[in-house]
Amino acid sequence: MTIPASRGRHNRQKRNQRRRLPMRYLLPSVFLVALLAMLMLRGYVHSEILADHRVQAPAPTDQVPDAILDGGPVIDARSATAPAKTLRIPDHRIVLTFDDGPDPVWTPQVLDALKKYDAHGVFFVTGTMASRYPDLVQRMVDEGHEVGLHTFNHPDLSYQSHSRIDWELSQNQLVLAGAAGIRTSLFRPPYSSFADAMDNRSWPVTQYIGTRGYLTVVNNTDSEDWKRPGVPAIIEQATPKGGKGAVILMHDSGGDRSQTVAALGEFLPQMQQRGYTFTNLTTALGAPSAHTPVTGFALWKGKAFVFTVDLSEKLTDVLVAGLAVIGVLVLVRFGLMLLLSFLHSRKVRRRDFSWGPAFRDPVSVLVPAYNERECIANTVRSLVASEHPIEIIVIDDGSTDGTADIVEALRLPNVRVIRQRNAGKPAALNNGIAHARHDIVVMMDGDTVFEPATVRELVQPFADPKVGAVAGNAKVGNRDSLIGAWQHIEYVMGFNLDRRMYDMLRCMPTIPGAVGAFRRDALDRIGGMSEDTLAEDTDVTMALHRDGWQVVYAENARAWTEAPETVQQLWSQRYRWSYGTMQAIWKHRRAVVERGPSGRFGRVGLPFVALFMVVAPLLAPLIDVFLLYGLVFGPTEKTVGAWLGVLAVQAVCAAYAFRLDRERMTHLISLPLQQILYRQLMYVVLLQSWITALTGGRLRWQKLRRTGVVEAPGVMVSQRGRSNDRRPVA
Repeated sequence: MTIPASRGRHNRQKRNQRRRLPMRYLLPSVFLVALLAMLMLRGYVHSEILADHRVQAPAPTDQVPDAILDGGPVIDARSATAPAKTLRIPDHRIVLTFDDGPDPVWTPQVLDALKKYDAHGVFFVTGTMASRYPDLVQRMVDEGHEVGLHTFNHPDLSYQSHSRIDWELSQNQLVLAGAAGIRTSLFRPPYSSFADAMDNRSWPVTQYIGTRGYLTVVNNTDSEDWKRPGVPAIIEQATPKGGKGAVILMHDSGGDRSQTVAALGEFLPQMQQRGYTFTNLTTALGAPSAHTPVTGFALWKGKAFVFTVDLSEKLTDVLVAGLAVIGVLVLVRFGLMLLLSFLHSRKVRRRDFSWGPAFRDPVSVLVPAYNERECIANTVRSLVASEHPIEIIVIDDGSTDGTADIVEALRLPNVRVIRQRNAGKPAALNNGIAHARHDIVVMMDGDTVFEPATVRELVQPFADPKVGAVAGNAKVGNRDSLIGAWQHIEYVMGFNLDRRMYDMLRCMPTIPGAVGAFRRDALDRIGGMSEDTLAEDTDVTMALHRDGWQVVYAENARAWTEAPETVQQLWSQRYRWSYGTMQAIWKHRRAVVERGPSGRFGRVGLPFVALFMVVAPLLAPLIDVFLLYGLVFGPTEKTVGAWLGVLAVQAVCAAYAFRLDRERMTHLISLPLQQILYRQLMYVVLLQSWITALTGGRLRWQKLRRTGVVEAPGVMVSQRGRSNDRRPVA
């Protein structure tokens, strides 16, 4: 059997499409992986990853040669044939050594003190600190000091394997190469003391270190500055006895080193007056410099590592700042939502509240429809049951599934069908407006059903001649699935609570496509429904504000819409919403500098929309990123407490929103899971929208698959479209 060439090409194209990762997944994934890598690197250089803080207890010393126990503070175990030996510092020579740095606060002060008295010393740096402050390492070298290794993460090496020891040394050297372009042959083990403190656990480590080419430097004079005993005590303990040479242990990091700095200011001139010289270790021993220059690939590898660490530090600072910003924004937004929603509910629920004389004029209801055969019968039947006089206009936008035929076959009164070539939702709505007979136009989606009172409640605000549009209360009908339940929470809390707030601020950004009403004169003045953006409902609402019309919220005008039921459908819908909102903000950006109603909306409404609908949601996942980071690397209790605090604030707002909408609180059980999973999906969708906007990409309208399971309470609908495995919401 021969397969036609065209069919073969088609199959190959389908296979290639399956192999390629779509850009909408690839770019956000790359961004998230890069962000995770930066956070992991940050944790690495802050000793939050791979750190080992165990310290061995003292052990027997019977396996340590007496020459080592009784010897000097410099141990040379580099020879494979000769026994290890120790070296002492000549009389009247002092080698000041500083551990655990460099520190951005104390190391510069230590260097300043040494420079003032023309003294030199040895800085045993850790890789974690040197990688974060490479400029201080460069300053040490430039000012003539020696630098030694103190491992990367400061572990007790007696606990570590040879491979871990090699890793600690190589990483420490990598940082020195990147910071100052050098290698060093000096090493000091963490938690080391005098040579006579060498025991059966630390001695094998010292021997192994020697085989790697390092001199091990301990000390024979401990200032004990880490105890912060006071400046006089530090000076007394650091002073050599009888004019002997000494390797003195001090610290330039690891805590408050103000006493160390103060002690140096007195100790250096005192000892110089006694005839002591402060010098490098190799100078005191008459040996070649411990530093050797690094060139070629090793140099660039070190510079790349130091650069990446710096980038991760700055990125973390930005993320922390962003987290603080989003924390403030979340609290401010929730505070405004609660306060203004409370004021809105008190205002519209007063017994004496009225928009004016009862509005009883007939209105036109426009139903744009494209391939809505599963839903359209339910939609139209719910409208026919309306308590307000209406005409129903179904605009079939080139459907290929017989949507128009289904409506005509119903033979319902006051229902007209207008057929047009497929041109998109804005064109369909404009066509409907042109055929509408009444001054008030209600718009809805073809997958939405109204309650009998919806239209009546929706049009009452038009009794006020200043009102140009009214937003209704869109509700999720198919909330029996997990994704539906999450969207239900989002609609009640995020959309309807927001609309109450925006109503009070007089900057409602969006009339929902599922349930909205417009004054026809207002639409004519702004040129009707625009096709400039993918969020025509947001676009037209902003245009009405700029034209001086009021846009209000009618909480009792309930509409039941079928929300996406799969992640793919939800992604497509929210991607279009997010990108369309960005387009609308950009289109109306000049309102920021204009006067009158347009300027008021531009300086109040646009910043609110941009901040709370575009910027804040992009930063919101930082809460979860730092939750994950804190759970893994600590502090766990504070991290969990902070996250639970944010969740509690959201729960309070959600509960209040559900109370205002008279919804059952049981749906809030899934709120924590929504915050963990659903918010991440919305974040990636918004990130993709940003990428599309910044790269100049364009989106097309996307048709979501519908099931027709949504019913409005109190409305009789046909059985068409019901699925046996779904429970209609009633």
